[in-house]
Amino acid sequence: MKLHPSQREAIRHQDGPMLVLAGPGSGKTLVITERTKYLIQECHVAPSNILVITFTKAAAAEMRERFHRSMGGQGQTVTFGTFHAVFFSILRHAYHYTAQNIVREEQRTACMKEIIARHKLEYDDEAELVRSLLGEIGYVKNAGIAIANYYSRNLAEETFRRVYCEYQEYLYAHRLIDFEDMLLYTCELFREREDILAAWQQKYQYLLIDEFQDINGIQFEVMKLLAGERRNLFVVGDDDQSIYRFRGSRPELMLHFTDDFPEAKIVLLDVNYRSGAKIVASAQNLISHNTKRYQKRIRAGQEEDGDVEYALFADQREEGLRIIRDLSARRERGGDLTDVAVLFRTNTQPRLLMELLLEYNVPFCTRDRIPNLYEHWIAKDILAYLRLAAGGRARRDLLQIMNRPKRYITRESLEEETVVFDVWEAFFEEQPWVAERIRKLEADLGRMKRMTPFAAINYIRKGIGYDDFLKEYAEYRRLGEEELFDVLEELQESAKGSETFGQWMERIASYTKELEDLSGRQGGQREGVALMTLHSAKGLEYEEVYLIDVNEGVMPYKKAVLDPDIEEERRMFYVGLTRAKKNLHLFAVRKMNRKDAEVSRFFAESQENVNPPSR
Repeated sequence: MKLHPSQREAIRHQDGPMLVLAGPGSGKTLVITERTKYLIQECHVAPSNILVITFTKAAAAEMRERFHRSMGGQGQTVTFGTFHAVFFSILRHAYHYTAQNIVREEQRTACMKEIIARHKLEYDDEAELVRSLLGEIGYVKNAGIAIANYYSRNLAEETFRRVYCEYQEYLYAHRLIDFEDMLLYTCELFREREDILAAWQQKYQYLLIDEFQDINGIQFEVMKLLAGERRNLFVVGDDDQSIYRFRGSRPELMLHFTDDFPEAKIVLLDVNYRSGAKIVASAQNLISHNTKRYQKRIRAGQEEDGDVEYALFADQREEGLRIIRDLSARRERGGDLTDVAVLFRTNTQPRLLMELLLEYNVPFCTRDRIPNLYEHWIAKDILAYLRLAAGGRARRDLLQIMNRPKRYITRESLEEETVVFDVWEAFFEEQPWVAERIRKLEADLGRMKRMTPFAAINYIRKGIGYDDFLKEYAEYRRLGEEELFDVLEELQESAKGSETFGQWMERIASYTKELEDLSGRQGGQREGVALMTLHSAKGLEYEEVYLIDVNEGVMPYKKAVLDPDIEEERRMFYVGLTRAKKNLHLFAVRKMNRKDAEVSRFFAESQENVNPPSR
């Protein structure tokens, strides 16, 4: 096997700590599996004394398979596993836990729904609030933050602390642990029981950690305890690909590895064997703008240059149609669409592209849960208005919108499943000002009846006052109104091209069914072009990659304000660029949801001395 000198140096390292800086496509999995093999065959280390640890089941399984293949079936007792699997194994021995002690997702959801109901927390989308609160609890635990010092993104501080404590009480009462508890309890166990720690130190004398840039403080603390006085800690990662701070990972742990292990050797794997030279140059240009990193230059190991295209489009529809044309041409040439990926910053972005792919019968798959725009509570409001404008008189639709904007109408006034406006007005004969508002609502619905969906939504926003309602709602809920208006703008934009409400509803139904089908196929066979967020793309590679909506507010994301946030956004973009092997397309738009859009700073940073932008 032909190895680069730096790969060989890393593989042949035996005792003591080592930090391997592994750039994209530099063969880090090869280094980990070959070093494991070297320890067994050349250093005569017992396979059962080696622990290889990573973050995902898929990565652990791939390394295990590659190792066993290269060893011809020997070395079966090497442990390959995720942090959670290894830590749970330790807890199982100490506390006799079984799989029944791991809380199931439906149990966590049911518990959180009960807590939300008990505290009478307000929400428009219960499922979204449950996800947000559970995610926030996970972040607090992963980051090792004392709950008394944490300020919630979703709730008032005291309310969130009560929610957190009640969730923990539920787990404790039912002898359950979640994934974050596996880390916390293992750390506590090792700190409190030196005898148990010593037994595991004897068991695992050589530790190899993959994707070290994604480690959090608690995971690192456990690894340091496990390494003990032997200090045989071999860590592999790329600080330029650390993109999980929102989950509690701390890239600074990699940057300061030598503070904890001053004797550590450092090896740089600086050859990218995956991507063409132009792609590597673009990525290097971009990431060099970050300051909190190991300074390094990655070079291409391929002879081919690859191609990098920078293009600017009028709007997202034109951008999407260009991708459709490219994919159609690829199919006509006999090319495989599974070699292509379209990457985006957030999982709400691909809605228009997915509708276009459906319209043009281009097969695709997704790696993320794509939220359905039409199930957002704002969409439910607008669709209720449009059903009423089309002649519907369902009680549920009127309950949905009767106080959006505020009309001071009570639920008690709507008793029948089908509402008659005259009867409804009569209920308020002693409050004529409320009756007048019902008459105005009826008149507004009548005006909208003859409008296209796009025009009707405009009337709901400006004529009826829904925009003003959204502003008041955002202020009351302490939410950023910009995000709510983005949903509304996208919804209105999606109505373009539909002459009637019925036509638009058919498109919505088709899109919703496809989303459900995609959800059902998650994890199964993947066909067609792959659509995914930058987070989900990490670790993958494709012949051809499109990054869409490379605009300020999207990449970098609008919530990234401080320097550490911008640097993480740049690392995320770097991950996207380095997924491409042969062709990379960076697309920006001039208008997004009918508003002027500024091209991302990353667009210019990555194209220095590579290619001039087209169009």
